[in-house]
Amino acid sequence: MSDDKVLRGLLVDWGGVLTSGLEDALGRWAEGDNLDFEAYFQAVVDWLAVNPAEAELNPIHALERGQIAVPDFERKLAAQLVRRDGTPLPAEGLIERMFAHFEHQPQMSALVRRARGHGLKTALLSNSWGNTYPRDTWDGMFDDIVISGEVGLRKPEPEIFLLAAERLGLAPAECVFVDDLELNVDGARAVGMTAVHHTSYDETRRELQSLFGVDLT
Repeated sequence: MSDDKVLRGLLVDWGGVLTSGLEDALGRWAEGDNLDFEAYFQAVVDWLAVNPAEAELNPIHALERGQIAVPDFERKLAAQLVRRDGTPLPAEGLIERMFAHFEHQPQMSALVRRARGHGLKTALLSNSWGNTYPRDTWDGMFDDIVISGEVGLRKPEPEIFLLAAERLGLAPAECVFVDDLELNVDGARAVGMTAVHHTSYDETRRELQSLFGVDLT
């Protein structure tokens, strides 16, 4: 590693990194709500396909930035979906039901704690859907927490990566970012961060050990 790029910060995503994978968790939600998962997926794809110039029309982007209230988003999403038996999907509590199956991954949390124990600065950098985070389990884990809806920015917008680095007192080039979505990994790299595409605990641990030059086992 060259002297001009000493890595001193670790930024990690929440859903799909510190928790079980998105597809598995959302698939279990869809099954519980008797919902055709493909219909849900298509509704999300259609929303995400909105031209960036019309981003304010995109309910997902608006929710992640905190520009739309959770009940309003729940009504919009429920209106796009129909249960397998043809009955309407209840909007109230939809987000809570969607996030009920995200399971904590203790190995990943322990990895972040070990990194911090080695003197690295750590931060959570998460796009929120208005869901509740298990903050009571994060004591001593992060130097800072950046949640999209609380800062009015969302990944992969460059400003949110720059903000997270600034709040750690680091330059982007001093930071490593871990996310399970390639789009967000690319966004971090675009501002000069080193980025790791998370697919498993073991692979991410090995890559972080190599990058930081410390033993994280």
